[in-house]
Amino acid sequence: MRKVIVLTFLTLDGVMQAPGGPDEDTDGGFEYGGWIVPYFDEQLGAIMDEQLTGPRALLLGRRTYEIFASYWPTHESAWPGINAATKYVVSKRRTEPLWENTVFIKSDVVEEIRVLKRQDGPDLQVHGSSLLLKTLFEHDLVDELWLKIFPIVIGSGKRLFGEGALPAAFELMHAESTPSGVVVASYRRAGDVKTASFET
Repeated sequence: MRKVIVLTFLTLDGVMQAPGGPDEDTDGGFEYGGWIVPYFDEQLGAIMDEQLTGPRALLLGRRTYEIFASYWPTHESAWPGINAATKYVVSKRRTEPLWENTVFIKSDVVEEIRVLKRQDGPDLQVHGSSLLLKTLFEHDLVDELWLKIFPIVIGSGKRLFGEGALPAAFELMHAESTPSGVVVASYRRAGDVKTASFET
């Protein structure tokens, strides 16, 4: 069995849009692209290196795939093995690959991802891909969340969780903070949401 692991940069108010640069994603007139850069210290870089090392496949939406394909093929020294990794791309619009080892998922996305999860192979890492994440959360397909939470509030933009996400409980696996104030927290799926009341 393979896990679907979501790796996401987040603001305190849950925004994940355009963390890496001003022109990364300006949908909705978003003006704060590149918000992770002032906080990206040496410790966070080491954490990212560890999380990106080892066997993995990528599960990406079209836009994130196109952004990655414009950069990573010629920067593999910063992400060893990424060119050889399989990239599963959910897209009805794109038909020609931009990157080696690309496989398109074009129809019955939910079932195809369920099939991938049942197969043997490396875990499926999801980066960015906000529209794809909406589908994954709606159908309870996410096994782990590897979050980096930055000490800022933006107030608008694409968020990790939106309407349609199924109620779900997660268990904390690891947490630490960096000198610049980024909280790094990893969670695994842990059953249903439980409720209770305080006794008086």
